[in-house]
Amino acid sequence: MGFEDFWDLLKQIHPELSRGMMLLITIGVIVVVYKGLSWYSKRFELNPHLQNVIQLLLRIVLILIGTIVVFDLFELPTDWIVGGSALVGAAIGFGSSHTINNIIAGFYVIISRPFMVKDYVVIGDLEGQVEEISLNYTKLYTPSFNLLEVPNMRVMNSQVMNCTHEGFIKYTFSLGFPLTIVNEEIEAQCIEPAIDAFHEKHRAQQLRRPEYYFERSTHVARSYKIRIFIPKGEAKTLYTLQPELSNMIMKRWDLVRHSGTS
Repeated sequence: MGFEDFWDLLKQIHPELSRGMMLLITIGVIVVVYKGLSWYSKRFELNPHLQNVIQLLLRIVLILIGTIVVFDLFELPTDWIVGGSALVGAAIGFGSSHTINNIIAGFYVIISRPFMVKDYVVIGDLEGQVEEISLNYTKLYTPSFNLLEVPNMRVMNSQVMNCTHEGFIKYTFSLGFPLTIVNEEIEAQCIEPAIDAFHEKHRAQQLRRPEYYFERSTHVARSYKIRIFIPKGEAKTLYTLQPELSNMIMKRWDLVRHSGTS
């Protein structure tokens, strides 16, 4: 028995049975295509941002194909599409405009590319590594080791700083010191020795030796900018090494401070 004979038999048993079977086949094909693309992306190590864009476009195309197949299989009237459009319009009028704005903002983020997947970014008062850019949200892997979904409208309306350049994360943080000793002593006895020891210990996990710059001085304290360099896409390494470097510097400061008061 060929496929056509089997299909005719299903129609004779019950017309809805053949339609249901076709719907299941369509869903199966959609799932196989989507999973196959994911496997292909990982197998050939495509650029993470390119993977994200392709998967997003594929979702949209598959949803449209699935909708067309359902309408064709069950011979649904086209008036339903018009009615559905009217329903969507009413939903927007009742408060769904925020979702629509998010989708528009999502297209803007994808097209304008202020950042890409695996970039480390600061969005307003939020920061983290970009794990996914969807139509509604940008997903960040934050310093608290959690995933945060940021609405794309917030992304578009916020100041965005991309900390990823030349293949690695250039992350800068501040450390403050009181005015009890001069800058030269802070640098020679605290910052430089700590950076040397840190770089030697974690040489394999960094691309460059950390750097430091004098930031500013007030009537109560002074501060330095410390810059650390981590390979792109390794935010977890950044989240563990940055506090360690801060701790190493401050431990040396404690030794200097205690030796000065003894």
